[in-house]
Amino acid sequence: MVQLHRQRVRLLEMATIFAIGGTERQLVELANGLDPERFDTRLACFHRTGPLLSQLKDQRPPAEFKINSLFGKETLRQQLKLAGFLDEQRIEVFHAQGFYPNVFGVPAARFARVPVVIASIRDLGDRRSRMQQLAQRVACSLADAVVVNAEVVQRQLVGEGWPAKKIRVIHNGVELSRFSSSMRDRAASDAAARRALHLPEGPLVVVVSRLGPAKGIEPFIDAAALVAARLPNARFAIVGDAEPSEAGKVYRAALEARARRSGLGDRLVFTGFRLDIPQLLAQASVAVIPSLSEATSNALLESMASGASVVATNVGGNPDVVEDGLSGLLVPPANPDALARSIHRLLEWPEEAARLGEAGRELVHRRFSMEQMVRSTEQLYLDLLSQSKRGQPVRIGGQREPALHP
Repeated sequence: MVQLHRQRVRLLEMATIFAIGGTERQLVELANGLDPERFDTRLACFHRTGPLLSQLKDQRPPAEFKINSLFGKETLRQQLKLAGFLDEQRIEVFHAQGFYPNVFGVPAARFARVPVVIASIRDLGDRRSRMQQLAQRVACSLADAVVVNAEVVQRQLVGEGWPAKKIRVIHNGVELSRFSSSMRDRAASDAAARRALHLPEGPLVVVVSRLGPAKGIEPFIDAAALVAARLPNARFAIVGDAEPSEAGKVYRAALEARARRSGLGDRLVFTGFRLDIPQLLAQASVAVIPSLSEATSNALLESMASGASVVATNVGGNPDVVEDGLSGLLVPPANPDALARSIHRLLEWPEEAARLGEAGRELVHRRFSMEQMVRSTEQLYLDLLSQSKRGQPVRIGGQREPALHP
């Protein structure tokens, strides 16, 4: 066992922004869940904005390092500013949460001689350019460890030649207490969120997702139209929004136009960002994860934690979570016909849907609790810091890294 430090570990977690998204929500839950008697946790970001800011328990505003690109004189100036901040605050552990914090923050933390520097990769990177992939690989080579949220990411990195001994899998976690009411009695769950969206009683199919090209929203809209043609009382909700940019607004508008052309009318609603996800999932007959690419989907874990029956695409880390026919249904990506068949099957056979939902709920409770994620991350921080203070090479997952000699 690692002995506790007499003083709290000075830790800095760096994010991009605090919009509603998988990485951002995991960071907020981690920051809120870290043991305050062990860790003095600070936050940093590029833009101090987003609805998740209000959910932080720590009232200190995150340090802000504004950049418009990853390269250039102003970016270098901000990196030096971050290095100075890390030195001034005597940070002992720096943890970059995602691509932009990795490329920007890891070199700055190493320059500032922070004892422990950690990077995070939470996706498969198939939407990044080769230059971006190279930049991240160079930055992560400077880190003591790279945290990934799924075995599929670990397998991909090792297959690309990354050192296996440097990669640590820590699964995403779900705050199970947020879903406890729906688990106790789904039939009696509060329907206020559904009424607010003007969704009448009847089967409800929900997608919880950021609106982006990799999320498979277009195939879902097409599948919804097919299901609605056979089950006119079915209703559909897409919960989430696009990035807060002009391109994001254009993309959402294109999705809404596609839905209108499909003839769904008011049977499909775009809710935008919402914080009442547990209440909405408690009303769902089926939850759909139609992603074209995925590592570990927070929406998938939350849907399963709520007890909703799940239809997910057979991509990335989804099959590591969903066992087809036992804890949910898997379908090929970008296949509206297959997606519609599985949705229709669960709506027509509620007993099967209930069985899959209960199995999924039990699996998430067993393997993906937020407490497990936080405790595993804490232990990683303490292990690496202990080894750093003893001057020993870093060990990840029980493997010792070869000592480096000048």
